Amino acid sequence: MTRITVVTDAWHPQVNGVVRSIERTNAELIAMGAEITMVTPDLFRTLPLPSYPEIRVTISTYRRVAREIERGQPAYVHIATEGPLGLKARKWCRRHGMPYTTSYHTRFPEYVAARLPVPESWLYAFVRRFHNGGAGCMVATDTLAAELSARGFRNLMRWGRGIDAELFRPRPAEEGVFDLPRPIFINVGRVAVEKNLEAFLALDLPGSKVVVGDGPQRASLERRYPDVHFVGVKIGEDLARAYASADVFVFPSRTDTFGNVLLEALASGLPVAAYPVMGPLDILGDSDAGILDEDLRAACLGALAIDREAARELALSFSWRRAAMQFLDNIRLANGETLDEAPLVPVTV
Repeated sequence: MTRITVVTDAWHPQVNGVVRSIERTNAELIAMGAEITMVTPDLFRTLPLPSYPEIRVTISTYRRVAREIERGQPAYVHIATEGPLGLKARKWCRRHGMPYTTSYHTRFPEYVAARLPVPESWLYAFVRRFHNGGAGCMVATDTLAAELSARGFRNLMRWGRGIDAELFRPRPAEEGVFDLPRPIFINVGRVAVEKNLEAFLALDLPGSKVVVGDGPQRASLERRYPDVHFVGVKIGEDLARAYASADVFVFPSRTDTFGNVLLEALASGLPVAAYPVMGPLDILGDSDAGILDEDLRAACLGALAIDREAARELALSFSWRRAAMQFLDNIRLANGETLDEAPLVPVTV
């Protein structure tokens, strides 16, 4: 039995790519025979993050966090985030001489700098020290690996993503959920400053705009853009039907490291309009499943002509099973083990 302890500051009730990636990878690992123990904020006292109350910050002693890690008797420890739990787990691993892996999910320096007067260089120094202390730092794309490598990050490992292609799929018109003028341009995700939503909301587009999700910017954006339909958080079948009911998925973010929502949209047969930046570039590449353009309006209008089958076909090339196998290869290599076969992707950059 492979015992893995995953420590993460990002967990339910948060709805984001970090949580989904961990959940889906865990499910595949368990199906492969692994035993997973989670160390998450719901095990401790928490406080709401200032300016972002949906995110709760753990307040706990090192001893309590250590006790939760030791309860799982881990053979491997993976630290998913650079928050209070991640820092205490890092301390425990170093005290016990246990190699550990980390993962770089979000542009933490940019997100903090967008809210607080803290230089990005200071923040990058912090996260670089955090991740370089481990035996490997997992990243979702080659573009992110190249960027972090240029900033001095070491031991970078590829950990891809997948898609639930049974849940997220094209659906008959009668399953549609939006009784709105078409075409329908949709965005799904956190309604927060780092998502650059106004670049989408301010566009002069035909039809209707829909935003699925919630976050600290929602109230102000609803006031500023009364013609946009803000429908709140959707999950499961409701979310899948929302994707399939739209005509184009608009992804205005310039700061995401991947973009799980892009795969959900594509699997639903929804063409993508986005900027040619990290995430969209890595997922869409030179495929015919979307339009990448610095003129986001042109990308939106161009995406209307894309074959929905092309979007679906691209999404089907991504697999959670493969992503979980990459994750398992990474933690084994980080612990000095020899794999029976070569890793699924190059391990270091």
